[in-house]
Amino acid sequence: MEPILPGAPWLVAHKSTLGVNKPKKITLNGQDYVIWHNQKGEMFALDNICPHMQAPLSNGWVCQDRDTITCPFHALEFDGQGRLQQGDKKDTQPITRPLELIISNDCIWTYAGFEPRLPIPDLHQKIADDYEFIGVTGEKSIQGDFLTNLMVNYDYNHQNGTHKELFKITSCNVSSFEEKGYYATVKQELTRANNTLVEILKNPILGIFPKTLTNRLEYAFPSTTAFFAKTPIGDIAQIHILYPETAKITKTFILMYAKSSIL
Repeated sequence: MEPILPGAPWLVAHKSTLGVNKPKKITLNGQDYVIWHNQKGEMFALDNICPHMQAPLSNGWVCQDRDTITCPFHALEFDGQGRLQQGDKKDTQPITRPLELIISNDCIWTYAGFEPRLPIPDLHQKIADDYEFIGVTGEKSIQGDFLTNLMVNYDYNHQNGTHKELFKITSCNVSSFEEKGYYATVKQELTRANNTLVEILKNPILGIFPKTLTNRLEYAFPSTTAFFAKTPIGDIAQIHILYPETAKITKTFILMYAKSSIL
């Protein structure tokens, strides 16, 4: 496939979703990669294919003594630079392609080998400085091209459709919209109808939401939508991430942050 937005930074995973020395496959712009990290937190990534018989390296295992990944077919070992390692001997040149990674606040970014044309958004750093990381949720591959999913995420009025029934939204008022280059900020107020006790018991999070939600949405093109909301027990920040796996499949996950107002 033709790469989508070459030169854009893509947030492909959070370190918390990776077990130590546990290989994981990711797909970006139609290309499969294997990523892993060692006990020191160092990250490695290679094309997810052994050049010998095209076995997926993500089905192999990691040698923690040498920080190498081993092919599941014939136990060929490759270091994080893609060089073949045989015992204590290591080739001088890579024979499988490494993927350059940029790690920031345990977020794993990559330009997938392209010359950077956009910076990694500082929105993530601002959130990490002000909130406590809670975890990753909602990770899934969505049937649909990246542009379509991006437009849905950028539709700041979609709460009136997608989330209307769940949160019993009765109105959505946008109080301000600011745009600056690849960044945009939207402030809005959502009013809600009362939830029944049965609804709260089924979904306890509904019990902490007030009747009027004052929200802020911040967008950092092309991958990031951050949702900020105040609740009676604290502030929450949800970072919704998108990136193109293939021409027709989009990856999404959410980074959850919070800070308490009762401590």
